[in-house]
Amino acid sequence: MRLKSSFLVVLLAVSLSACSVQKQETPVVKQKLPEFSWDKMPLYMHLRKSEAFTKKELTYLSKFPLITFEKTTGSKAYGSTEIGTIRAAKAVKKINPDAKILYYKNVIVNWGGYSEDEEFLYKHPEALLVNTKGQKALMPNGRTGFFDISEDYVREYWLNHVKKVTESPFIDGVFLDANIKVLVPMFFNNRVGEEKREAIKTGYLSMMADLDAQIGKDNLLIANILRVRPEFEDSGREYLKFFDGSYIEGFEHESFGMTYEDYLAKGIEAVQKSAREGSVIAMSLGIGKGLENAEAGIDDARKKVTINENFTKRLDYLLAIFLVCAEEYSYVYPHDGYDIQKSAVWLKTFPQYEKNLGAPKGYAVREGYIYTRSFEYLDVTLDIQNKTAQLDWK
Repeated sequence: MRLKSSFLVVLLAVSLSACSVQKQETPVVKQKLPEFSWDKMPLYMHLRKSEAFTKKELTYLSKFPLITFEKTTGSKAYGSTEIGTIRAAKAVKKINPDAKILYYKNVIVNWGGYSEDEEFLYKHPEALLVNTKGQKALMPNGRTGFFDISEDYVREYWLNHVKKVTESPFIDGVFLDANIKVLVPMFFNNRVGEEKREAIKTGYLSMMADLDAQIGKDNLLIANILRVRPEFEDSGREYLKFFDGSYIEGFEHESFGMTYEDYLAKGIEAVQKSAREGSVIAMSLGIGKGLENAEAGIDDARKKVTINENFTKRLDYLLAIFLVCAEEYSYVYPHDGYDIQKSAVWLKTFPQYEKNLGAPKGYAVREGYIYTRSFEYLDVTLDIQNKTAQLDWK
């Protein structure tokens, strides 16, 4: 088993080295921001597939200006998420060199499939967090642990790993996940206690500042950070100083004692402010109630999608939420989960995506819980109290 792990690390080093050689021979100047156009609905893609992508899938992917390859991407096909992501990115860029591709790296959770993580933890098993009983601290799944990012050497490893991958000319930046787990007290207080949790938060803030300083100039840093939560001063906007923008998930579902419409209105306000200030927005919205045990708004898995009146109404509502928030460099992904092997919307497009949109004529106007906004070829009315929307295409 160790031989296999060592081999994977060598293979990763060779793969990254080859990318570095190519970069030296043909200097690549990374254009940091994704392409953006108001011509049609600006779309985002966020996915994972542990096997290699087919030609049909790569052609489909190449149409998206901004793509995040999630954990496990290519891990079965190529032996690790690191190599799998680079191979997938290279294949997409062969078709569309302008596509911006983000490497997924969790800021603290030790998800499997990363050969360098495995090698590092074999040498440093103490780098994993332990709970107040001295046992390995675990995610709710009862298996997955956490890196102890309160320790300098753990943060140094994490930063070096990310820097190595982003040296590839096929990777344009990093998608940073689990920020909220680190920043709100409850998640780690219940596992490691308040003092350790505070040390983890301090380590995280140091690590994000170092990440921005070390690779932020040339790489797009997108964090899962904007969220309406009572622990945040400004819905997570106070942490955007480290990042180029935010991914959005679970936008409709938590309430913390607020009504649905008040919670959503506060989220819309936070995204509007951030988008108007120039932050990249990658908004992911669940297409509706999924199969049993699906996580609403994050993993709305379903067996199939039927384009009927109910589905069209739901999709119009999601797109209206996005459109009252969107500015330049805002993108949307209405979805049913990120594992494309279980997705019913994968490889599909919908009529709303193909219609002419045109630039907005101004910011959205809010009256109570109703928002209106006009684009060159579309008038939008969104009613978040009644969960309805009207898209009037011209």
